[in-house]
Amino acid sequence: MIKKMMTAAFVSIALIGSSFAQTSASAVLQKVSNTLKASKGATANFTYSTTDKNQHKLGTISGTIALKGNKYYIKQGDNEIFSNGQKTWNFNGSDEVTVGAVDNNSGTLNPQKLLSGNFVQNDLTSKMVSSAGSFYVIDLTPVDARKNFKKVTVYVNKAKNMITKATVLEKGGNTVSFNMTDINTSASLPDSKFVFNPAQHPGVDVIN
Repeated sequence: MIKKMMTAAFVSIALIGSSFAQTSASAVLQKVSNTLKASKGATANFTYSTTDKNQHKLGTISGTIALKGNKYYIKQGDNEIFSNGQKTWNFNGSDEVTVGAVDNNSGTLNPQKLLSGNFVQNDLTSKMVSSAGSFYVIDLTPVDARKNFKKVTVYVNKAKNMITKATVLEKGGNTVSFNMTDINTSASLPDSKFVFNPAQHPGVDVIN
């Protein structure tokens, strides 16, 4: 399920009235991006849950995430995902790690793109749903109808300029929800945190 989060799509917004006319989805997401660019790094706890079309809960997982520029690291149980912006390592926590290149031009929304507000604009259309209260609510829909999701909704915390919640409506009717808590945008993170080190895991089978 943790790998599904890497390929699931997420993001953004719709204008509700004339009083919000100067606040666009892209402007809000740019603020999110600028917040992370200005920080040394960010960390947070997360929960990731899935419900079916009948609102039956299919499962919930929790873990931690770290971001720095175009890099990210995710840990959920024994599973770990490392990405240094060029390569991604999916480690099963025991004997196998899968390595792949990062395609920055693809429409796939990885956690770094989602949480930093960086999206491929030609692949998603956005509209502001609400700017009332403590969050901006933004809907994103794929331009390519072949995508495996119908819509992504993100919630941008106005005080933090961070995406702290996202929901994905899949074509099959399932809804995936992603929530972040304990967000720290002033974390000092070494670049080594985002690279899988085989020397620390002797005997692990590396699959390219």
